Amino acid sequence: MLSIDSQESEIRRAFVGRPEIDVVNTFRESFSAKAPGRPIFNDMLKRIEKGEAEGIITWHPDRLARNSLDGGRVIYLLDQGKLRDLKFSTFTFENNSQGKFMLSITFGYSKYYVDALSENVKRGNRAKVERGWRPGNVPLGYRNDKETRTILPDGEHFEAMRRVFGLMLTGTHSVRSVLRIATEEWGYRLPNTRKYMGRPLAQATLYKALGNPFYAGQFRWNGRLYPGKHPAMITMDEFLRVQQLIGRPGTEKPQQYSFPFTGMIRCGACGLMVTAEHKVNRFGSRYVYYHCTKHNKGTRCDQPSIEGKALEEQFEAFIRRLTIDETAAVGLTSRITEEISTPHVLNHDAIDREMGEISAQVANLKTLRIRDLIDDKDFVARLDELTIAEAAIADRRAKAEESRDWIEPGKLLVSFNNLAISWFRHGTEAIKRHIVDAVGSNYTLTYKKLNGEAVEPFALRAEQPQFLYWCGYVDDVRTRFEQSDPKLLDLIEKVRAIKAMVEEAARTEVRLLSEAHEQESRTDEVA
Repeated sequence: MLSIDSQESEIRRAFVGRPEIDVVNTFRESFSAKAPGRPIFNDMLKRIEKGEAEGIITWHPDRLARNSLDGGRVIYLLDQGKLRDLKFSTFTFENNSQGKFMLSITFGYSKYYVDALSENVKRGNRAKVERGWRPGNVPLGYRNDKETRTILPDGEHFEAMRRVFGLMLTGTHSVRSVLRIATEEWGYRLPNTRKYMGRPLAQATLYKALGNPFYAGQFRWNGRLYPGKHPAMITMDEFLRVQQLIGRPGTEKPQQYSFPFTGMIRCGACGLMVTAEHKVNRFGSRYVYYHCTKHNKGTRCDQPSIEGKALEEQFEAFIRRLTIDETAAVGLTSRITEEISTPHVLNHDAIDREMGEISAQVANLKTLRIRDLIDDKDFVARLDELTIAEAAIADRRAKAEESRDWIEPGKLLVSFNNLAISWFRHGTEAIKRHIVDAVGSNYTLTYKKLNGEAVEPFALRAEQPQFLYWCGYVDDVRTRFEQSDPKLLDLIEKVRAIKAMVEEAARTEVRLLSEAHEQESRTDEVA
C-alpha cells in the first residue's frame, strides 16, 4: 500500500493539468476508511451536496469507503446527480448502472478484505496465545525478537526491573522510595524508543509494571490470564506478595513510617503488640523507645518501656547465641558436600493434593457457568484467581522437582548462620529487621527482657559432640528441603533476600566512597 504522499503524487501525475478537470480542493485524512465517522471525509461530502464540486479524484475506491455506510452515501450521491463523476488511479469508473454496480462490488470487496484481515489477525493472535506468546507490545524489561518471533529479556532494562522487584520484596520500601532509588541512585532511564523516549521512570509506569502478572510468567489477553513461555522474572508467589505490599484493592496498605522491630514483639504480660515512638529530651537529643500498646480494656498494662539501643543489644545477644564459628561453618560445608552422591526420594503428595483441589474448583466453576448460575464477569474474575493460584502451585512443584539440588541452599544457611551476627552489627535497620525475622519467632518483652524462640535449623546447638551436631544439622536441612517444608523454603528465601540486601548495601557504600574520593580529588585540584 502506498503512503498518502505517494498516492497524492500518483493522482497529480494522472489528472492535474487536464483542461476538463478543475481541482477545487485537496483533502488529506489519515483515519482508516474501515469505519464511518471520518470528519474530513464527511466535510467533503457536505461540500459536494452544497454544489461546490461534482466529482472526486482518489487513488482507489477503498480510499473512499471500506464500510457499508460510507459506500452507500457515495452511491446515493451518484443516484441524486449531486456527484457526477469519480476518477481513480487504479480503477475505471463510468457513471451508469453498470459502473455503479461495479463500484458497489468494489466497496463490498474492500469491506470483505478488511473483515477477513481482522479475522486472520485475531486467529493468528489466538494461535500465538495458545502457544504461550503474548501478541503485540510487551512490558518494560522485555522485547519482541523479530527473527525468532519470541519474547526475550531486554538486557539492562530486564535487570533493572529485576532489581526493582527485589527491593519491593524486601518489604521495607514503598513504591516511591523504589522509584527514587532507581532514578537517582541507579540513574536508570527508560528505553530510547518511540513509546518511552528515554525518559526517567515515572511512578504511574512503575505501578503498572508492579501489577503486571507478565513478570511472573503469565499474561493477560482479552480479560483472561494465560501461561507464557517468556522467561519469568519472579515467581507467582513473589508477585502476589508485591501486590500486598503496594496495596492493591483488597490488600493491606504498607505502613508509611516504621521502626526496625515493631510488629515483631508482643508484651509478655498482656499479650498485646509492642510499638515504638520517638522521644526528644530537653537537650534536643532523640531517642527511640519500645513499649506495650496498652490498649486492653480494663486493667492497664504496667510494663515499662525500653530504649531502642538496649533492645537492639538484646537482639544481638540472641543472634550471637545461634551463630556458629568459622570452624563449624567449614565442617558443615564439607559435610553437605559429601551428601551430593546420596540418593533421596522426593515427596510431592502435598503439592499434588493442592493441584487436585484447584482442578476440581475450576471444573465446578465451569459447571456453574454452563448452568448459567453465575455471569461472565464473576466467572472470569474467579477463573483468574484460580489461574494465579494454579501458577503459584506450579512454581512450588517446579521447585520441588529441583529439590535434589539442595546443596546450594544448605551452604547458604550455613554461611548465614556464620555471618548473621556481623551483618546485624553493621547492617541497616532493614537488614537488622529481616535477620531478626529469619532467625527467631514468638518474641516477647517482659520487664525490659527480650525472649524468643530460635527457628530450625538455627535451634540446633553445637553443644553436642561436633560430629553428631554436623550430622543432625545436615540431615535436618536435607530432609525438610526434599519434603518441600514450607517453613524451610520460606527461610531460604528470607536468607537470600537478606544476602541480596547486604550486597546492595555494600555496593552503595563503595559507590559513595568512590564519589567522595572523586569529590575530594577535585577539591584538591582546585586548591
